Amino acid sequence: MQVICDTMTWKNCIAQYIDYTKGISVPPPPPIILISANAEWRAVKPHFPHAPIQHSPYGEFFQANLPSPSDALCSEVIFLHGGWGKISAAATAQFAIDRWQPDLLINLGTCGGFSGRVERGTIILAEKTIVYDIIEQMSDAQTAIDDYTTHIDLSWLPERLPHPVLRTVLVSADRDLLVEDLPNLITRYHAVAGDWESGAIAYVAVHNQVRLLILRGVTDLVGSHGGDAYGNWDFYQQATNEIMGELLQALPDWLATARSKT
Repeated sequence: MQVICDTMTWKNCIAQYIDYTKGISVPPPPPIILISANAEWRAVKPHFPHAPIQHSPYGEFFQANLPSPSDALCSEVIFLHGGWGKISAAATAQFAIDRWQPDLLINLGTCGGFSGRVERGTIILAEKTIVYDIIEQMSDAQTAIDDYTTHIDLSWLPERLPHPVLRTVLVSADRDLLVEDLPNLITRYHAVAGDWESGAIAYVAVHNQVRLLILRGVTDLVGSHGGDAYGNWDFYQQATNEIMGELLQALPDWLATARSKT
């Protein structure tokens, strides 16, 4: 298949696949950029002030064209507000896959780091996700957790990635990190950071056989001192603005990497 993109304008910079069998051109499925938390979505929208906002059953979305850093092609993408927590994350991930049938789903967001194991500002590329807040008292609790542990296939990525990242596991729960949970999360899962949504998004994407990138930046640290952002919303929002800005700046490079591997 051949990709055509005439110029770098909004109107006609739309990549097209050429179906030689049928002799017709069809638009490629757009990558979906899934943004979970409300604070993350608030940080993203100002970067696209002229994008018309549309509405899904779960929240807002908009289309945008992102220029490629290295050639005349550009990427049409859809930014979708997924909502916070595992329920919203799973629902919107499945909604996006059913509606747009993307070849690639990217989750950009934030996470809390474990003090002493990772630095603030580190960008994590999730290789595995674990949903750890499952309490099973009738049988083996670990078996239930294992059922919602997802290994993300990143074999399509090149050895040399476009930006520095820490490839590791992300642990997910419908709650902020608790100081008393950290020793077990470190010992049992070798975790360095946690969030609310990655486990649900990964579970849905892998079961639908959709390529997935989860890129999350560490906004704050949790340790024996408590949490940097706990009780300090302004701190978290400012850190989120910085992380999301960095992830958006790097996004065209990740899309170019994904496109080169299709």
